[in-house]
Amino acid sequence: MNTTPTTERVRLPKIILDKTLINRLESLATSMMRRSPELAERLLEELGRAKLVAPEKLRSDIVTIGSAVTYRDLTSDRVQTVVLSYPEDEDIDQRRISVLTPVGIALLGLGAGATIPWLTRGDETRRLEVLAVTPPSPD
Repeated sequence: MNTTPTTERVRLPKIILDKTLINRLESLATSMMRRSPELAERLLEELGRAKLVAPEKLRSDIVTIGSAVTYRDLTSDRVQTVVLSYPEDEDIDQRRISVLTPVGIALLGLGAGATIPWLTRGDETRRLEVLAVTPPSPD
């Protein structure tokens, strides 16, 4: 399984996740295995390498479900702000992107200042940099 088409080995940034989300995220990845095995595998790889912490220990600058994230696509130099969401809450008009999209998977668990390569749906490798994270608002 090769997620980057280059032979160059890229060092991935550390990711941190709220441990109470892991079961739901694994279930989502498993459920999408038939429709999009490449994306499902990417999400499972990210979950597997994540450091899991209690919700109260998750730093406010870490991207989690409900976070508003400002990031720069280092390939196009385009800056965007999105809210990372579960698939059922995805709404492109409201800039809410699903955690089951290529960029959603790339952003999950990153901290402000982190950069990561990600593979678009068209199999183009790009890099993004997290510029700012606003934590989810409490329910």
